[in-house]
Amino acid sequence: MIVSAVWFVAFLGSPNIDCRCDAAEISPFVPGFERFGRHQDIDESAAGRLLFSELSCGACHDDAGKAALPKRGPVLTGAGNRIHRDWMRKFILQPGTVKPGTTMPSMLDHLDQGRKAETAEALTAFLMSMQQPFPDVRGSGANPVPMEFWSRGDAQRGQALFHQVGCVACHEPHPEYDAVVTTTSPLDQMLDQLDPEELKELGLTSAARRVPSVPLPDVPGKYTHQSLTDFLLNPEHRRPAGRMPNLSLQAVEAADIAAWLMNSSRSAGSESEGLEPAASTSQASSSLINRGRELFRQLRCIACHDIAGETAVAVNVPRRSGGAGRSCVQQSAANPMPPTTAQPVFQLDELQVRAIAAAGFQDQTPQRQLTQTLLELNCFACHDRDGLGGVGRYRKPFFETTGHVDIGDEGRLPPTLTSVGRRLTPTWLTSVLTGKGRIRPHMTIRMPVFPLAKTKELSGLLSSIDRAGTESREAKNIFSETNRSELLAAGRQLMDTGCVQCHLFNGESLPGAVGVDLAGATQRLQPDWLHDFLKDPNSLKPRTRMPTFFPNGRSQDHSVLNGDVERQLAAMYWYLHDLERQPLPKKIESARAQNYELVPQERPIVLRTFMPVAGSHAVAVGNPQGVHFAFDAEHIFLSEAWRGRFLDAEGTWFVRSAPPAIPLGQDQISFPTGLAVAALADRSQPWPATIQDARGSFLGYRLSENGSPEFRYRVGEVLVTDRIQPNKTKGLIRRLTIQQDSSTTATGGSSTVWLRAIHGAKLSVTGRQTVTGENNLRVKVEGTSGQANQQLTADLQEWRIPVSLEADSAATVILNYEW
Repeated sequence: MIVSAVWFVAFLGSPNIDCRCDAAEISPFVPGFERFGRHQDIDESAAGRLLFSELSCGACHDDAGKAALPKRGPVLTGAGNRIHRDWMRKFILQPGTVKPGTTMPSMLDHLDQGRKAETAEALTAFLMSMQQPFPDVRGSGANPVPMEFWSRGDAQRGQALFHQVGCVACHEPHPEYDAVVTTTSPLDQMLDQLDPEELKELGLTSAARRVPSVPLPDVPGKYTHQSLTDFLLNPEHRRPAGRMPNLSLQAVEAADIAAWLMNSSRSAGSESEGLEPAASTSQASSSLINRGRELFRQLRCIACHDIAGETAVAVNVPRRSGGAGRSCVQQSAANPMPPTTAQPVFQLDELQVRAIAAAGFQDQTPQRQLTQTLLELNCFACHDRDGLGGVGRYRKPFFETTGHVDIGDEGRLPPTLTSVGRRLTPTWLTSVLTGKGRIRPHMTIRMPVFPLAKTKELSGLLSSIDRAGTESREAKNIFSETNRSELLAAGRQLMDTGCVQCHLFNGESLPGAVGVDLAGATQRLQPDWLHDFLKDPNSLKPRTRMPTFFPNGRSQDHSVLNGDVERQLAAMYWYLHDLERQPLPKKIESARAQNYELVPQERPIVLRTFMPVAGSHAVAVGNPQGVHFAFDAEHIFLSEAWRGRFLDAEGTWFVRSAPPAIPLGQDQISFPTGLAVAALADRSQPWPATIQDARGSFLGYRLSENGSPEFRYRVGEVLVTDRIQPNKTKGLIRRLTIQQDSSTTATGGSSTVWLRAIHGAKLSVTGRQTVTGENNLRVKVEGTSGQANQQLTADLQEWRIPVSLEADSAATVILNYEW
């Protein structure tokens, strides 16, 4: 993948050029301060308290007490396994230059250049001696862990995951990544039309502003594939402060994202390629290591970093005011640090210094503490609360739904935190914050998991603040229980009047329903909030897509419980409360009684769907002969085949958030991945790893007279028609017609392209023009002479066939597959 150098500079160094003045670009980057404090969206005292915490000022200064506990830095035990030696040494010397935006202060400014270099070398030797094995990652059926999985990452899949699961909520999206085109909300349409003065007058300046991005380090310069994958799998293990949350990645997903970050960074000109991780302790003398340990203690690095064998010593330093001439937050040429004073130096800009000076910790109310915690964890990157925060307008396209179903912003953006403590029960709040309460599988974004200490604090604060002043009433005091059996029957009937059109019930639904599963709703939602919401949804969630069934407080269905609104509300509540023991709504039961298995009879059946092997752009083809296959239209290759039964289409047609379709038959076989055709300079050139490398694009398919699809795609300057049908031996016959693209190639010439009939770890010639690969997949070629067993690397063999193309004519190659 080609990555622009402009994006890479922004990706690593500058969170957003539009959002930070030149003087601030080298200062520590704290997301909440950059988005809100720098623009006075929060008061200066709150901005100062946030900086006080995120810069770990409380590690030395005792002004704040528990009001702004220090964030602290990463755990340094095991740093020798995780971080490149050269990067570590440079970072110790110049933290803000090597990792722009870092909250790590410079610790060596009191030294001359010679002593700086010696100190950095000794500290590096000590930290590199901190060796610790990477934790074992054990797989399961749902989370397979291949051998050395960290080295098997797929960068293309990693790019998609980076932009879909939540990384871009905080980090810069890639400008060339194609996000799904979504309908612009009325608010965003209005923001596009207003000038700055109008935005300010309407209080929409913050909503219109571009949200700055958390900068990343020089990824391949700092990490190895293994150490980065390990970090992505369990960030809290290395950074217990939780500012980088856990996105519940599977092992292979973490490896994919790591591969993309490492490869994209190198493509932008990183000089770190080929570096190995921290050297062994034998590369540094024991005396140098011991000197580094002594300096680590002298510089009080333990105040912010945990490391095996070292214990912090409490030091409480009075905090000077922002006007003090020399301090850790304010340096100048006129007031330099005394040459013998070891003191951290933060390259803060004027706004940051002023905010810290204004920070006040007296009268720390629960509301202030809640805001502080939400700012520290950057919850506002995704959620809004009381008009502050939410997904930035330019990031909204990256918040997608499974299958790209358009259910509006309410269905694809994270929910508001305004009054969330009144809406959700404390138990469910805790479940959500600990990653156990996912009820929106139609959203690709994942709710991150933060350290337990922080989530317990958040749950309690949200509940106590939002329910203050409201009477906490039990469900039985809100919803009548008179004649419980009558209410349950009425509740089931009321579900059919509208709820079943959008919602799931214990995983079951009508065709096309994508909303939240109502199973467990009465355990998740506070009874009084649910009562008010069912009665008037828009009063609690403005602009919600949830319709009201009681306009003006009146029932529209007088055939149920005589139209008594309160009894109908009670019926809905108790039916949902007892859903696991109640029959499903009648409309869903009727839909479930139908059979959606596709059975090809006279003509082939072509189905666009999601499949485990063929992916999210699968084209499944069922044939009356009982031999079926799937084509991956995203990566353009024949993906898999099987015999017997075809597919069940219910999930594809009706259940948008359903798992991928699985072949119903037997004798399933997966084909080698990758394009079958490529334009190469010569036989020895490596096969393109991706369709982008091959300049490939899928052009769709058309149906022949008998209903078989003919896949069409372009590879460089040639057009390919790919027709796949059952052969006489219950296998597949594949006819590839290849010709020059007259719209891009001058007429009158000839050229050669290459066909890769099969590839794998081991190929063997088993007959005339026949090669057998892995899984006993046999390929016989007709129509051209092939060059078998062309070995390019130690672990890959390929059967490459040259195909000569003449202008205004097409070449045809036939492949017969058997297994």
